[in-house]
Amino acid sequence: MANALVWLRNDLRLADNPALVAALEGGYVPIPVYIHAPGEHGDWAPGAASNAWLHRSLARLSADLDSRGSRLRLFVGPSLETLRTLVAATGAEAVFWNRRYEPALETRDTRIKKALREQGLLVESFNSALLFEPWTLSTKQGTPYRVFTPFWKSALAQWRLPAREAPPASLPATDAGPAGVALEALKLQPARDWDAGFWTHWQPGEAGAQDALDTFVEGALHAYADDRDRPDRVGTSRLSPHLHFGEIAPWRAAHALEAARTAATDRHVDTAIKELGWREFAHHLLHHFPETPGSNFNPRFDGFDWTPPSRPQLEAWQAGRTGVPIVDAGLRELWATGWMHNRVRMIVASYLTKHMRMHWRHGARWFWDTLVDADLASNTLGWQWVAGTGADAAPYFRVFNPVTQAEKFDPDGAYLARWVPELAALPVASRFAPWRTPGLLARRAPGYPTHPVVDLSQGRDAALAAYRLQRERSPAGA
Repeated sequence: MANALVWLRNDLRLADNPALVAALEGGYVPIPVYIHAPGEHGDWAPGAASNAWLHRSLARLSADLDSRGSRLRLFVGPSLETLRTLVAATGAEAVFWNRRYEPALETRDTRIKKALREQGLLVESFNSALLFEPWTLSTKQGTPYRVFTPFWKSALAQWRLPAREAPPASLPATDAGPAGVALEALKLQPARDWDAGFWTHWQPGEAGAQDALDTFVEGALHAYADDRDRPDRVGTSRLSPHLHFGEIAPWRAAHALEAARTAATDRHVDTAIKELGWREFAHHLLHHFPETPGSNFNPRFDGFDWTPPSRPQLEAWQAGRTGVPIVDAGLRELWATGWMHNRVRMIVASYLTKHMRMHWRHGARWFWDTLVDADLASNTLGWQWVAGTGADAAPYFRVFNPVTQAEKFDPDGAYLARWVPELAALPVASRFAPWRTPGLLARRAPGYPTHPVVDLSQGRDAALAAYRLQRERSPAGA
């Protein structure tokens, strides 16, 4: 049997892996390889939390391959040169991979495919990450979608889930070519174990992804439409890092959701599938508007009066020391677990971009480095949506009030008490805005800030004034 390289990237699974299936169905011995080349990601090399997850995911995949008679070979890039070396050393006749959609990587992969085909190799790429690849949906005018609702309506009209492919029970082995380097040589682990607390909350790898899906379908799904905005409850799927690293296919998740559909769960299933749709929309936008990770989708905001960043204020936001409990709780949850509840992400982002009036890029970069589910498409969509600068965005004048948001979505103050434990000594009614009861705050939580880093009323008024000025400069509006 001839050899074929299976170049693994963010598709770290054996089930539902089209590149691996193609190698096996083509009669090849698959040689699974992973090439660490962060410099090829352009301005968006993976952040520290992503790397910590990747280390564990690769370890799990390596063990899964070993148990089937194969092995994972790890290398440090550059990618094209490494693949050429491996082709020569193994006598591989084909190279297969699953597509990525980040702009820098799309450009790189196009170049690599062309170069390897010019060598006479069979080179094919596949979709393993999306229900709808970005170029498969367009408006009646043939243009990309800019608004979610018509995008999703079009997607549902073409809804066809791929069949699920079980992981191979065994794989052919070969000793041809170099063994690669040890996982530690990729230097993905942090020098200090600041991530130690993550792993009581997460199980990276394909088995962990399936466990997360099963847990969700058997539990939180049954109240998902009601509980998904409640950070004090386990009401979400927590699949986002597993989807980002390709430890589970989105269609496998969708199949499981559809299988759980009953009269009682119908609206919850629809809501969960729609959330998968937002992930699809994010990738649609990133592909068609590749400049948006660093630039406003809406160019009318290019002259917006953002506040010059104050290092002490930005650091207070990053550390969860703003004096606004729901904001601080979210940012401390992020630091402790590598994840933040989605409703709280919106509140945290609104406070930074509206009350503090700092450019959304400052928040996007912090999330990029600290989230285990940091995904360029979703991160860009989320920050620009809240900031009012993106596609289908919340209008800039919609300013979340973090106090009323906390009262509505954490009515017992349990989320606040968990992640800002010094506030647990306060009565529930005082946890949402402790500066309103300064004497009580001083007695029971003396270490907590006495006032928000930016006053809510003043920050909102300044944000709206800046927005009015921007509208006057750009009469067509934003």
